[in-house]
Amino acid sequence: MSEDTKPQSDPAVEAELAGVPEEMLEKETDKLGDALDRLRDDLEAAKQEVLYAKAETQNVRRRLEKDIADTRAYAATAFARDILSVSDNLSRALDSIPAELREDDKLKNLVAGIEATARELDKVFGLHGISRIAAVGLPLDPNQHQAMLEVPHAEAEPGTVLQELQAGYMIKDRLLRPAMVAVAKKPE
Repeated sequence: MSEDTKPQSDPAVEAELAGVPEEMLEKETDKLGDALDRLRDDLEAAKQEVLYAKAETQNVRRRLEKDIADTRAYAATAFARDILSVSDNLSRALDSIPAELREDDKLKNLVAGIEATARELDKVFGLHGISRIAAVGLPLDPNQHQAMLEVPHAEAEPGTVLQELQAGYMIKDRLLRPAMVAVAKKPE
């Protein structure tokens, strides 16, 4: 140790150490220095562990916040899938009404009521982030469409959706149900 870093001497300690050979005193000083270096290394390692623990805690908190946000955003997914069959049946009912019955005075109000119900259902879907997937005339997108059959077609580009067999829906940015479609292929 240098003169300026040497600890303040205590007269009682100096009297006690009087007569002890110098080489023994230096060994004790070296032992204290080594112990101090080990303590510094341990302190630095503990600081690093604390920093890693803080970072991991922050990452866990962020993941938890994301999970909570996803749970809130997609909580109605199961219910939305179930209600899609109601929407499908309502659409089929409207499509099955012949034009002459739509003009019949006795059924005109019934048809108008069913159409109003379908519009209201579409409005509620929109309020909850449920949107219909576009399909007809677009190229097949395996992330949104499920090809149910291939139809030979001379004019359409192969892989183009020709017909929508069942409507597909998204809930926000997630697929709720793929659109089941018929896809064009080259004629044989």
